[in-house]
Amino acid sequence: MRLLTPLEPRPSAPLARANPLAKIGAALVLMLVLFASLDGVTAAIILVVLVALVSASGLDPLALVRRSWLIGLTAVSIAVVNVLFAPMQSGATVLELGSVRIGSETLLNAAGLGIRLLAVGLAGVLAVASSQPADIADALIQQLHVSPRFALGTLAAIRLLPTLARDWQTASLARRARGIDAGRSPLAAARLGAGLLFTLLVGAVRRATRLSLAMQARGLGARDCRSVSRVRRMRLGDWGWIAGSAVVAFGAIAISLLLGTWTPLFG
Repeated sequence: MRLLTPLEPRPSAPLARANPLAKIGAALVLMLVLFASLDGVTAAIILVVLVALVSASGLDPLALVRRSWLIGLTAVSIAVVNVLFAPMQSGATVLELGSVRIGSETLLNAAGLGIRLLAVGLAGVLAVASSQPADIADALIQQLHVSPRFALGTLAAIRLLPTLARDWQTASLARRARGIDAGRSPLAAARLGAGLLFTLLVGAVRRATRLSLAMQARGLGARDCRSVSRVRRMRLGDWGWIAGSAVVAFGAIAISLLLGTWTPLFG
């Protein structure tokens, strides 16, 4: 299950060198605008900028596509469902098959929704995947001043993603060795997948319990104060990523306003 295996960014890449908190903040700015804008033009502009930023993230584009294809599949599926099961088809008829009629405006709205979901997913992936887990924990403690227990718990959760991937592969191979196979039936595949997810959940809970006891035995949380070995600061370039995301967000809205396509969530 390679979806759970963390991507390894190139350390010398501009986005990989930025403070993780700055990247998360920049992604939140874009996500806020994407949630507040219902039109597809704003989302498409932001998505194009995010795709262009992949080269600056230090991530392998092919590996990024292989690991995050589920985001694209989810966005397309939601868009298709919104087209087929819309309460009312609006606009000129684009396609008509028997009793099924698809309107142009309904199709455009669904496409805009799919693009928004893709942009939201890509923004989150670039912010998290281009950061080392230890750097995220350090930034949470030093910049946001969160509890070390929470920050180190987040670090442990990210570090355990490859273990979850190995558990999924082991359980799949064990079932295949016993002759359990879904064949070509999608219902059987969904049933077996649900069983694998439950197995993975049980194993994750047990591992989390053991890890929690081990961390407490080593003194985690015994004192309120905790020193840090890697000092991280918000530099001018880090603030530049946040400012740049704000410029992109409001620039996309401005272009959408000029084209007359902007549709706010409230209004």
